[in-house]
Amino acid sequence: MALVVTKAEFRNIRKELRAEGKKVVLCHGVFDLVHPGHIIHFEEAKKMGDVLVASVTAAKYVRKGPDRPYFGDEMRLKFLSSIAYIDYILLSEGFTVDDIIEAAEPDLYVKGSEYQAQEDDITGKIAGEIELVRKHGGEIAYTGGQVFSSTKLINHAFPSLSEEVKQFMKSFSDKYSLSEIRALAEKISGFKIAVIGDVIIDEYIYCNVQGLMSKDRGYSARYRYVEQYLGGSLAVARHIASFCDDVTLLSVVGKEEAVHSRMLDELGDKMRIDVTFSDVFETIIKTRYVSMNEKREELDKIFAVNNLPVYMRIDKPALDKFKEKIKEKIEQCDVVILCDFGHGLIDEEVMDLIQSKAKFLALNCQTNSSNYGKNLITKYKRADVFAIDQKELGLAFANYRLDEQELLQKLEKHLDCHGWLTQGSQGAVSIEDGEIKHCPAFVLKVKDTIGAGDAFFSIASLFAAAGASMEMGTFMGNIAGALATNIVGNKKGIDKVDVLKYASTLLNI
Repeated sequence: MALVVTKAEFRNIRKELRAEGKKVVLCHGVFDLVHPGHIIHFEEAKKMGDVLVASVTAAKYVRKGPDRPYFGDEMRLKFLSSIAYIDYILLSEGFTVDDIIEAAEPDLYVKGSEYQAQEDDITGKIAGEIELVRKHGGEIAYTGGQVFSSTKLINHAFPSLSEEVKQFMKSFSDKYSLSEIRALAEKISGFKIAVIGDVIIDEYIYCNVQGLMSKDRGYSARYRYVEQYLGGSLAVARHIASFCDDVTLLSVVGKEEAVHSRMLDELGDKMRIDVTFSDVFETIIKTRYVSMNEKREELDKIFAVNNLPVYMRIDKPALDKFKEKIKEKIEQCDVVILCDFGHGLIDEEVMDLIQSKAKFLALNCQTNSSNYGKNLITKYKRADVFAIDQKELGLAFANYRLDEQELLQKLEKHLDCHGWLTQGSQGAVSIEDGEIKHCPAFVLKVKDTIGAGDAFFSIASLFAAAGASMEMGTFMGNIAGALATNIVGNKKGIDKVDVLKYASTLLNI
């Protein structure tokens, strides 16, 4: 039976093995479901040396999408411990296997034959792992056994995907491949992109609800802690910057030093932040009082406040300077991502400027409690692609006689472009020349839905700009939305590797 040890313990074991002249072989993976391919892999690897070490990626570093790995760390370690070919098992705590290579210093790092073509590596990390192995005096080797897929087996045999998603993916995978998606992602990486829209600071005040007040009808809660996340156009730009190296954010903010410092600290190395400072306007802060169910990792929103003025106007000097920056930048860009949150930044002149000058315009015009019924997407005359939710679509034409499909077709004609309708837990639909196609939601277990729509819009728009079909744009947008629902607020952005890995998981059906 294989022995599960810590990295520190194995460092001492490694000294003894080296003194004995034993050749150490390392195999690494997620090993979510042990199958015949793994057994053959371990058998061949053991024949290459004297001692076989297997390392397992800890669950929080697995990048195969929500609800993966299917089995937790303890169970996956237990699977491997019963395999006779393995001598030692270690848990890897990182997105790469570097920590294990440093501890094990293997003479051979053994991968399956499917890893020989390094250009197929979505993470782009294997080359670095091989270099680290060689730095410690080891070498890379490959087994040649039949290739199986834990992901495919889990997708079919376990309740990890709904039947609706399985049926959708069977049809989708007949038309599209991961190599096609990766080619489009590579094209996106060369774009010059401007993100224009309101900067919003999302503040989450975490508390425990104790009950109703004794003499009033409001909630009584015990304060726990507070966190602030960069939201609005900042969140959209961060999602996009994971796919593209040349991203510029254009917006107007107040003169709060803490806000500016935070933007530079968190995003300065990912994009150009070209904001205009206003002496009058305050940076928008939306505060939500929330309660977290720690066991189920679900977030309940109790109450919300914001600092938005009654009349949402930005002072003329700041707005004029903002417009000049748009004029200077917009014609240099391949894609303009317009995030109109309806808080006074995008006036008619800005709208006309962007609509007339943008080479490719992706439009999102949002409805919220502060601008309800006043920030309609129909105020725009042109875009190249749009994204809207069900409430926003219903308000756009205020015609209760038309169903969603008819409203969406009407909006496509109005803007003279294709687009998407996001439908929450039902997924999303695309419209292209009047034809509507549905894509189901890929995950129903969520932590927080705030920011999911922005993530969908960001990634779907990028793929549309790269020439993807609207159907593929929906697929990629839904992946981004699914990943975002498992992030609290806009605590972090959607990562390109996570998106591509999840696409690989879903296509492996």
